[in-house]
Amino acid sequence: MATLIIVGAQWGDEAKGKLVDVLGSQAQYVVRYSGGNNAGHTVIVGQETFKFHLLPAGILHPEVTAVLGGGMVVCPKSLLEELDRTRAARSELGRLAISPAAHVVFPYHRLLDQLEEEARGDDKIGTTSRGIGPAYTDKVQRTGIRMGEFVDPTVFPRRLEAVVQVKNRLLELFGGSPLSAKDLHDEYAAYAARLAPFVTDTDALLQDAIVAGERVMFEGAQGTFLDLDHGTYPYVTSSHPTAGGACLGTGVGPRAIDAAIGVCKAYTTRVGSGPFPTELHDETGETIRRQGHEYGTTTGRPRRCGWLDLHALRYSARVNSLSGLALTRLDVLSGLPRLKVATGYRLDGAELRGLPVLARDWERVEPVYDEVEGWEGDIRSAKALSDLPAAAQRYVRLVEEAAGTPIVVLSIGPDREETIVLRPDAFWG
Repeated sequence: MATLIIVGAQWGDEAKGKLVDVLGSQAQYVVRYSGGNNAGHTVIVGQETFKFHLLPAGILHPEVTAVLGGGMVVCPKSLLEELDRTRAARSELGRLAISPAAHVVFPYHRLLDQLEEEARGDDKIGTTSRGIGPAYTDKVQRTGIRMGEFVDPTVFPRRLEAVVQVKNRLLELFGGSPLSAKDLHDEYAAYAARLAPFVTDTDALLQDAIVAGERVMFEGAQGTFLDLDHGTYPYVTSSHPTAGGACLGTGVGPRAIDAAIGVCKAYTTRVGSGPFPTELHDETGETIRRQGHEYGTTTGRPRRCGWLDLHALRYSARVNSLSGLALTRLDVLSGLPRLKVATGYRLDGAELRGLPVLARDWERVEPVYDEVEGWEGDIRSAKALSDLPAAAQRYVRLVEEAAGTPIVVLSIGPDREETIVLRPDAFWG
């Protein structure tokens, strides 16, 4: 096997960045395929902590080519700040390559994001206000500016002038102030000049690499239930963080994908608005938040915490065609005497085979719980599954059986070393 997708199996924030970092040293390419700087990955290496929002976490490995795929929307200013910050902390990084098809996020996208969210009143989606939704709107409307146009000094001024005229009308409609196309161009042309050397035909780059048998890892952002089609619509993101998005956002065909690993927490979290059937509003939820340091990498917002939703996880395993699961944050549950897991949903008294589609049904479902024994003690020094308390081992097996997918990795702490690989052949064969 030479191609591997790492995908969030829940609502995002599952510690995908750590797994990408751990496996990144074994790959030649690590590819972000969707989203923008509304997502965040935290990687802890020894005493250093890296927070990524646009750069693939695999860039920490000097031998890796880190790719921003055409399915992404990229804020140039944020990308350069992140690149400079990472280089200041670590001089040797992997090579960066940016697809010319990736769309560019501009200040008018962020302003419209904020104004539109305010206009929703009590029906706010919970956007990060990074301009991601409006940038994808432009993409679908075929009015967006792509990276290939952005770095072309003969094309960019003309395209920007035309777009800003329309955006200023929208800004004024929402009560905002118009922007100067000249001022925007003067600022962003400087960013374009710095990014131009990185823009290359990444589709061909990746296709050639796969034909040559090189290892390519696709790094998902956010999670399955934030997917535009398969998530808790309308409380979703504007792209496809599911495994299928790896093909859509890179130009790599589905038959070229060898494995897909879903990353899930030993409990469940969600940031922002939207349904969350297993959410806890009590001291147990606060304990999980405190022990797990559950605050958003991108926004700093407290994450909503709840019991592990096995019913949703089973759906996630199917929609992503998962070949394995990476179970993270198992250490956070240590010390809780009893644990609950949702094994099904009921709606109007009837058991659901799948997941709700309508938002109003998501809000009304009742999870069906099983209760299991918890465990005590610090498990972060464990080197094998057998080192864990018996109750923790049973919990791992329960998740595996309910999801119908083998658990291939256990994360028992935030550091690289606090990882137990159960099935080494699940990644690269």
